[in-house]
Amino acid sequence: MTFDDKGRMITADQYGALYRLEIPAVGSDSLAPKIEKLVVGDQTDQKLGMGYAQGLLYAFNSVYVMVNHRGNDEFERTTGMYRIQDLDGDDRYETVTLIKLMEGSPGEHGPHSMILSPDGQSIYISAGNHVDVPEMDSYRLPKAWDRDNLFPEIKDPRGHANDRMAPGGWIAKTDPEGKTWELIAAGFRNEFDIAFNENGDLFTYDSDMEWDFGMPWYRPTRICYVPSGAEFGWRTGNQKWSPNYPDNLPAALNIGQGSPTNVMFGTNSNFPDKYKKALYTFDWSFGIIYATTLTPEGASYAASGEEFISGSPLPLTDGEFGPDGAMYFLTGGRRLESDLYRVYYDGDEAPGTSTKQTLTEEHEIRRKLETYHAGGPKAGAVDEAWPYLAHEDRFIQYAARIAVEHQPVSEWQSMVFAEENPNIAIQAAIALARHGSPSVATPLLDKLTSINYSDLSETGKQNLLRAIELTLFRFENSAKASFPKVIAYLDPHYPSGNNNLDRELAKLLTYTGAEDAVSKTLAILETAKDDENFQKTLTSSSDLIMRNPQYGMDIANMLANVPPAQQTYLAVVLGGAEKGWTPELRDKYFTWIRNAFNYKGGRSYVGFIDRARKMALTHVASSEKAKYDEMSGAALLTGNGNDIVQSDVQPEGPGRRWTLEEAEPLVENLSGRDYVRGKAMYAATLCQSCHTMQGEGGIIGPDLTQLGTRFSPKDILNSTINPSDVISDQYAATVLVLNDGNSVVGRVTNEDESNYYVSQNPFAPETIRTVPKSSVVETKLSEVSIMLPGMINRLNEEELKDLMAYLISGGNPDHEVFKGSETASNTD
Repeated sequence: MTFDDKGRMITADQYGALYRLEIPAVGSDSLAPKIEKLVVGDQTDQKLGMGYAQGLLYAFNSVYVMVNHRGNDEFERTTGMYRIQDLDGDDRYETVTLIKLMEGSPGEHGPHSMILSPDGQSIYISAGNHVDVPEMDSYRLPKAWDRDNLFPEIKDPRGHANDRMAPGGWIAKTDPEGKTWELIAAGFRNEFDIAFNENGDLFTYDSDMEWDFGMPWYRPTRICYVPSGAEFGWRTGNQKWSPNYPDNLPAALNIGQGSPTNVMFGTNSNFPDKYKKALYTFDWSFGIIYATTLTPEGASYAASGEEFISGSPLPLTDGEFGPDGAMYFLTGGRRLESDLYRVYYDGDEAPGTSTKQTLTEEHEIRRKLETYHAGGPKAGAVDEAWPYLAHEDRFIQYAARIAVEHQPVSEWQSMVFAEENPNIAIQAAIALARHGSPSVATPLLDKLTSINYSDLSETGKQNLLRAIELTLFRFENSAKASFPKVIAYLDPHYPSGNNNLDRELAKLLTYTGAEDAVSKTLAILETAKDDENFQKTLTSSSDLIMRNPQYGMDIANMLANVPPAQQTYLAVVLGGAEKGWTPELRDKYFTWIRNAFNYKGGRSYVGFIDRARKMALTHVASSEKAKYDEMSGAALLTGNGNDIVQSDVQPEGPGRRWTLEEAEPLVENLSGRDYVRGKAMYAATLCQSCHTMQGEGGIIGPDLTQLGTRFSPKDILNSTINPSDVISDQYAATVLVLNDGNSVVGRVTNEDESNYYVSQNPFAPETIRTVPKSSVVETKLSEVSIMLPGMINRLNEEELKDLMAYLISGGNPDHEVFKGSETASNTD
């Protein structure tokens, strides 16, 4: 959405036209806005039509439209940036100007939002990882990107983004006519929106790859501060960079799982000061608007977040602060019904001010260094930036390296080899690996391996290992002669007992063929533990289970048995190892692989483990492949290796999103149903995880043995499809509202003077979260049932009938609903 110069909202149907809305003022008798379909040009001339927008901006007396659509004929716009204008002042848009077409395979990962620059002279554009970076006139992030990862490559087993290479999603700016373009930053997955704060600093909210959940390369949705020339390290499949790598920047705040959409600051709001300065980010999947407080810290920002608004369901799409200072936001997307909401402040506190925050000295240093990121090479840039390569502030260090990279390599290459400060030498080596010729490979590795490893801090060691990796990756052939020197340098330090260092050491030593890399890595594989704060997020995954019926059930299943990330990383490294194997070591490795299939990660987890398994098998003698194929669990997998074979009866489908109106006629006559299939559907829809039937099953929900004697088939069906309609206090979830603005939802199993004890996962009820009472400001019963809706949506009509018969029978094969069935007398 966007607001025009008359205060009217312009918005878009994801799959259709633009609309213009006149919205009544706060306090009006009617809330109904006046809505008109926005016609471009003569209504009869459909060639001027405009729609399918995933980005809108009113600026420069125009509406800029970011179309995200494959045009089916001459009357439909194809993906790109357009400008529509009212040139004669009659309040109608007559002209359409194409600013730039976008190439790639866009859709929901294509080009998205547009915003004005702080000075009001330029337009900033955000684009996801499925649209190519267009040819730019200039690049704040030097055009030297590559995969830059020696981790054995496994692309997503289900094919997502497998053809999308570096640098992923990007942010650029252009002038009002789109004549000149400059790349600002890249390395995102799918940042849908961007926003400037009152200091003129840029932020975005990047998406996760939910299929990667539980894998060591999974990256939660995250709020990113985006300075000049930033790189955030998205790469396809398992190649995503660690946030610890010095050649990319870390998140300001990891939020957790979700689907980011809108990003905006409250600068134009009439909210109190805290919320006027807050960054608002929208999560479509779980219906949460987060308010993040950002405080200048060093050269970047410290961030703390809270829930501002949440709802279930509340599929949030876009938002904007209107001319009246109120927040407006839309729900919808993917053909869901859309609603428009307004949020305004009606309290005693005075509206906040728009004064700029006081920035730190480090912030100003970084900004000065960024002046060397644009406008071509500059005299004195290397001398100015070089000392800052050793600065303790990571953002200054990064800005200094990018400044050096914008200058001719001939000006600073010799300085790399002469540098005595190890931290400067490491950062300079990263720059040279990105821009130098293959002839520098040997002297660069000589330089790096001459640094006293033990004298470095943990961060210094990580940076050094990354510099070595980049050199080996960029100069693959030229660097081979230095493998023995690299092995001799690194091998005494592995294993280190530090997870981050051990990942890099295992990867580098295996790649270079160290003789004992396999034995050392296997020695720690089975016992490696994840760090306690590994991928710590603002919102715990368990907090999201009851917020969305589709994703919540997936999360609940995953959290019941999450894979060990450190072990998984080491196992993939070993999958690419060619040397150092013995029969005993192979037995240990392939046994670990088989056991790993018992864990439950994201949708692609099984496929990733299978691809590592198959990679390892390519290094086994042909005479032994059958043995290790069986040992590693081949029989457990489906043909494509993406799923575990289900030994029990599973729904054949096709399923549907069942409603009571559609399903009720099916239960009017349930005679002669199939008991065996009914029991199988009871298991397949996970009913037995929470409910007891005939003395077997879970205890989270009520015992269902006598269900059919107490309720009608319609009542049972309604409770299955709409479990939140009626919730017994005995089985209700509790919402604990915390003093930091967030909330915890789950079933309170116990409490004492100090704590509440909460079970949040119906599929792992033994996992208890302790919530200190001192952090709770309110408790209330949740209006959302702990039983997730949609659990029967895998079933076809006949399968649903059999399940309902099984529920009505209370698991009794002699019940009348099974009379006449061939299976009734042959049950267990």
